Amino acid sequence: MRMRTLGGTGIKVSPYCLGAMMFGAWGNPDHDDSTRIIHAALDAGMNFIDTADVYSHGESEEIVGQALRGRRDTVVLATKAHSSMGDDPNCAGSSRRWIVREVDNSLRRLQTDYIDLYQMHRPDPATDIDETLSALSDLIRTGKVRAIGSSTFPAEQIVEAQWVAERRAHERFRCEQPPYSIFAREAEAAVLPTCARYGMGVITWSPLAGGWLSGKYRKDSDIDLTSGRAQRIPGRFDPSIPGNARKLEIVEELIKIAADAGTSLTHLAIAFVITHPAVTAAIIGPRTMEQLEDLLAGAGLTLDDEILDRIDQIVPPGVTLNDADAGWKPPALTDPYLRRRPEPDRSMV
Repeated sequence: MRMRTLGGTGIKVSPYCLGAMMFGAWGNPDHDDSTRIIHAALDAGMNFIDTADVYSHGESEEIVGQALRGRRDTVVLATKAHSSMGDDPNCAGSSRRWIVREVDNSLRRLQTDYIDLYQMHRPDPATDIDETLSALSDLIRTGKVRAIGSSTFPAEQIVEAQWVAERRAHERFRCEQPPYSIFAREAEAAVLPTCARYGMGVITWSPLAGGWLSGKYRKDSDIDLTSGRAQRIPGRFDPSIPGNARKLEIVEELIKIAADAGTSLTHLAIAFVITHPAVTAAIIGPRTMEQLEDLLAGAGLTLDDEILDRIDQIVPPGVTLNDADAGWKPPALTDPYLRRRPEPDRSMV
């Protein structure tokens, strides 16, 4: 694979990043099989692995750490923190208290003394970004972390983080990890241009839109869209939701476009993502060896303007078919009390 530079870090990474969310209880519980998949990806030329503390509650990091024994120095290793890791309310978020503690936990699980890219998994409205960047900067100075990034941050918070880093002399986020696929194109409107403006790398998650763009889910298939993974995150799969019903229709159109391009829907979908000039790498998350082999078979695919124009006609630039695929909603939208002026305290009158 032809390597790309991760933002302005100088770090060279493969355009396919091996996502490790499916290694462990959330996907493939067989540690040996997961290790074989990781080794096969590395042998095929991938040098970039992304995981997170929350994936199978640390099990994914443990599998990756075991698999990289003897191969660590040739791999660009990324992980993330923010999601809850226990009942203690302070075992989550982006506070200095939690970051400094959790990075050591990740280092232990990953069996390494440094993390190439440490990312904040989601925005944390409860923590001042100055607090977060200060803690992350200290981790870089100690050598535990080489570079820092964000994941699923809206454009305005990406900008705020850059400004705070400059004004407070902190290390700055070097990359962003947004959801991006043919079905979730909202990032094209502001996030991707903002990253390009600040020289940030972009590592996109869910390029297959949670499996919708693998061809697995079709109108006439017998797959139950209300069970299994779909039951855990129904908003992304429930066919009664208009955005999801539209996906079923569009899949049929995209399969025809893929056939005209001489490729599969899966390969078309990932090639679409890594074609964007702001994108450094797309995260692929195979659960089985067969899935990895299929994904790798499309690594050399490029799409011409005619194919890209046809995709734009079906799903216009900047459009996300289902809001549930956006990955994060700001509290201003989810908490009604942030939108309602409180009643005056009559007892003080």
